[in-house]
Amino acid sequence: MMAKFKIWLMAFRPKTLWAAVAPVLVGTALAAREGSVRPLVTVAILGAAILIQVGANLANDVYDYLKGADTQGRLGPVRVTQSGLLAPSQVKAGMVLVFGLAIMIGFYLVWVGGWPIVVIGLVSIAVAIVYTGGPWPFGYYGLGDVMVFLFFGIVAVFGTVYLNTDVFLPASLWGAVPMGALATAILVVNNYRDIDTDRRAGKRTLAVRLGRRGTRLEYIGLVVLAYLVPPVYLAASQGSPYLLLPYLTLPLAWVNIRSLLTTVEGGPLNATLARTARLQILYGCLFSLGLLL
Repeated sequence: MMAKFKIWLMAFRPKTLWAAVAPVLVGTALAAREGSVRPLVTVAILGAAILIQVGANLANDVYDYLKGADTQGRLGPVRVTQSGLLAPSQVKAGMVLVFGLAIMIGFYLVWVGGWPIVVIGLVSIAVAIVYTGGPWPFGYYGLGDVMVFLFFGIVAVFGTVYLNTDVFLPASLWGAVPMGALATAILVVNNYRDIDTDRRAGKRTLAVRLGRRGTRLEYIGLVVLAYLVPPVYLAASQGSPYLLLPYLTLPLAWVNIRSLLTTVEGGPLNATLARTARLQILYGCLFSLGLLL
């Protein structure tokens, strides 16, 4: 039973789940600035976001295997379907169960937020599946980066603020942009590592289309965009210098950029990917703290 638990935990990819947590933290902090935070709602949002991310990871695991993108030449962490640890039918069943749990939480969020949450929830689950599944998986056509920015940035932050305040606040954009940029940066490292294997499998990610040099520039651009937001927000809102707290993570950002510039392939990029996920959650925590202060 313990071995089975570890296999499923591996399939969930716990190190990637910070990408779901960080935008909820920032969105909650933005709602707090408006004087309206609903603790139970925030916990429900966090639970639903994590479950949808887990479901997306399971879908990616099984559909990349079925489409031939995950092979024995894979450079990334072990995938449970490709390695034979779980059968495709098991992973699909797990995916359905996880999305079902997310929908159950969603009923409460719909009761709080109404029809906009129905749209957000159903579209989020659909996108999580068709990222690599279905007849036209958009992750195979270079659209994954755009979708990650939209759903881990715009949708996650605006949705969190809306459920806490009952209003779609334009100011949510200040939190949505850096969260979307850093979440996309995580995907960029993943796709940069897999350029060769994805090209051979016919998976035309944006990294495959841009090549290594272009993908490095994309990563740098996303990180720079995230760090441009705090000073611009500070100037626009005449807020507190605490909004610059995310700058404490600059050393980690530089380590990641230097690693991507000097590493072409292999295991070191897995470490860069993990550090990019760490950068997003640290940035999100510090930005949230700055908003609260």
